[in-house]
Amino acid sequence: MNNKEQKIAGFDPNGVGDVSGGLFGLPFNVDEAEVVIVPVPWEVTVSYSAGTAQGPRAVKDASPQLDLFDPNIKDAWKLGLAMEEIPYVWENASEELRKKAEEYITWLEAGSPEHDKAKFESLATEVTTKGEELLQWLKQKALTLMEKGKLVGVLGGDHSTPLGLMHALAEKHEEYGILQVDAHADLRNAYEGFEYSHASIMYNALKLPQVKKLVQVGIRDLAESEAEMADQSNGRITVFYDAVLKENMYEGDSWKKQCKKIIAQLPQKVYISFDIDGLDPKLCPATGTPVPGGLEFEQAVYLIKQLVKSGREIVGFDLCEVAPGDSEWNGNVGARMLYKLCNWMAVSQKRLEAQF
Repeated sequence: MNNKEQKIAGFDPNGVGDVSGGLFGLPFNVDEAEVVIVPVPWEVTVSYSAGTAQGPRAVKDASPQLDLFDPNIKDAWKLGLAMEEIPYVWENASEELRKKAEEYITWLEAGSPEHDKAKFESLATEVTTKGEELLQWLKQKALTLMEKGKLVGVLGGDHSTPLGLMHALAEKHEEYGILQVDAHADLRNAYEGFEYSHASIMYNALKLPQVKKLVQVGIRDLAESEAEMADQSNGRITVFYDAVLKENMYEGDSWKKQCKKIIAQLPQKVYISFDIDGLDPKLCPATGTPVPGGLEFEQAVYLIKQLVKSGREIVGFDLCEVAPGDSEWNGNVGARMLYKLCNWMAVSQKRLEAQF
């Protein structure tokens, strides 16, 4: 037996979660895992409530609480899931720049008084330069992992963090679509002057010609300019507003029927970008910008399962905007969604078998 087989043989999936183990208390390291999570503790441009840079740690700390059994996917845990070490160099850089950005945002909200203009005139450039460095770092890390045959997911951080993975996938695939679960459209151009803002992730993703389609689900808080961008995209962006999804359900449409409509908009290869605030905020109260409404946990999982059942291939994903807050609840929910995303991506790539 090789080392991974030995670990599988010696691991009790029914035992108490090993808090000293890896992600979900599993015994696998990055070399042995088939799905590798890259944590990106970054939240420089968050404009409402901070804490998402601690998301990767909160999710990992909560993950051993999770029972590994999934009735749809036999022995899913044997696949091998692992998370890379949290890169403190990026966490420290985020904390340093976040303080400057917070002062800058306060200055903007005060009407950009002239007497402080010199203090902030170079900050947007500084943040953008560091954001570009982060993009390239993540892109190269993701490409290296993919070359080793790994499936890759990003655990943010704010929603700006996964752009490097999207760039890496654009080098690997001629085209793919993005399924975005989110309260916000994130289609702003350099929000608050920051090119790599959390509110600009999809605007930036659409600069990649390989991204043929963006399908947004659960949107319920957006600017008029974002709605106009979607309307004028010639079908490249399709928005399923939360209010419309709910109204359709109130009037008799099943969630199954609506998921079918959502999935029909997507190409064969799909990247899932999952902002935790796409869920009802009772499930993620500490997230950076909570908005009333949103999906229930099993509603979101059902959509992912139906996507896989349709025969589409999940080529990568991110889970962002988990903030720990004052309890383990946020990390707990984030860990459970992360487990679902890992397993269903593996099923879509024929590395696990599932019963639907």
